[in-house]
This record gives sequence, C-alpha cells and structure tokens, in this order.
Amino acid sequence: MRRAWKIYRLLASQNLKRLMEYKADFLTGAISFLIDQAIGIAFIFIIFSQIPQLSGFTLEQIVFIYGFSQIPKGLDHLLADNLWCVGYFIVRKGDFDKYLTRPINPLFHVIAETFQIDAVGELVVGISLIAYAAPQAGLQLSVVSVLLFILVIPFASLIYTSLKIMTAALAFWIKSSGFIIQMVYGMNEFAKYPTTIYSMPVRIFVTYIIPFAFTGYYPALFLLTGENPWFNIGGVVLISAVLFILSLLIWNKGLKAYESAGA
Repeated sequence: MRRAWKIYRLLASQNLKRLMEYKADFLTGAISFLIDQAIGIAFIFIIFSQIPQLSGFTLEQIVFIYGFSQIPKGLDHLLADNLWCVGYFIVRKGDFDKYLTRPINPLFHVIAETFQIDAVGELVVGISLIAYAAPQAGLQLSVVSVLLFILVIPFASLIYTSLKIMTAALAFWIKSSGFIIQMVYGMNEFAKYPTTIYSMPVRIFVTYIIPFAFTGYYPALFLLTGENPWFNIGGVVLISAVLFILSLLIWNKGLKAYESAGA
C-alpha cells in the first residue's frame, strides 16, 4: 500500500504540472462545467416555480438529493477519469502496451495516471447545495447520520468507477468502447431526482440494472427520512462490492484478450 500511494502521488503530481501548463484549457473546462451545473440547478427551480412539490418532495429536498448525487460522481471524475481514454483511444491505438510493460498493476496505473482537478468544482457544487438545502429540508444531523454519510460516499463513487471499468474493458475485445461508456454513464442523470417520478420500468432499470439510483437518491432519502437503512444504505455497499468484483473479473478477462493494434 505504501508503494502504491507513493506511485499515485508521483503520477498525480506530474499530471497536475501538465494541467498547469495549459491554464486556458483548464479554465475553459471549469467554466463549461459550471455552466452545465447552473443549467441543471436552474431547471429544478423553474419546475418548482410552477408546482409546490414533486412526487411528495419539496424544493429543498430535491436540491439536497441533487447535491448529494454530485459528490460520488465528482470523486469518480477526480480519481478515475482516465478510464474514458481506455475506451476511446488507448486500446484502439495500441497505446495500452505501455501499461503492460511497467511493473505496476495496469488498472491501477490507468486510474492513477490522471487526476482531474476540475472535478473539485463538482464536489464544491454538491457540498454547497447540501449545505443550502439540508436545514430547510428537515435533515436531522446526528453523529450516526454524519458517519453514514462519510461511509456511503466512497461506496457510491465505487459504483461509478466499477461501471466505467466494465465498459472501458470492452475495448479489449471491440477496440473502442467509448460510446458504450457514454451511454451507460449518461444514465447517472436519473440519480439526481427521486425514482418515484419515473415509470416502473425506468425505476427498476436504474435501481437493479444500471444502479445509479444508489449513488444519489436512495442514500439521500435515508439521510432525509431515516427510512429503510438496510436498503438505502446497505444496498449501496452491497451493490458497489458486487459491481467492483465483477468489473475486475471483466477487466482481467479483457487483458488476456488484448492485442496491440494500430489506428
């Protein structure tokens, strides 16, 4: 673990130096991100300007769920964003060879190689929305709720990362799986709102098939209401563990199928 942490710090610092050399690109990305977040938040307020509640949830409760969903997503963006490159071009161009010739676990190397500093904005937005909405949403803070919040965030983020590992690993067979990552990852939009606003097929899909509802809605619901902790919190831990194990199996299987390829 000490060696892995040392390697991670070295790779992260090099990546930060690279980012600082292209400040304009970083600022453009950060501004684009903030605009995207502002549109999403404005959409919620526009809806509530016409209705007092949405499926039994107040404006503040919806904002809390929205803000909560940004934190695990932001952590995944911060730490595991390089998996997109595996799906889009690293395997297709044959550049994955370098990960196989170095004395580092290839998956760890891929993840540690990129540190997306612009994801800090995502985390700041999420925390700010929670801080704004929590007092008005009726959230009762306690030692237990704070500990559960701290516990559930990394597991919720692991759901994002595991799904990206699975879909990125498909590139080992089909050379480019970026469009699949994009299709699956896009489902995270459903995590920002209560599943009760969707039809039953959609609700089942985002709960049990591509379980993004466990990255936002369900844990946030427990923090707001205290309801059903075994499902709303325990489900996050169980599903993240299962998905992570499955993602490692698919990744390792894909490594055996990898063939160096040219563009």
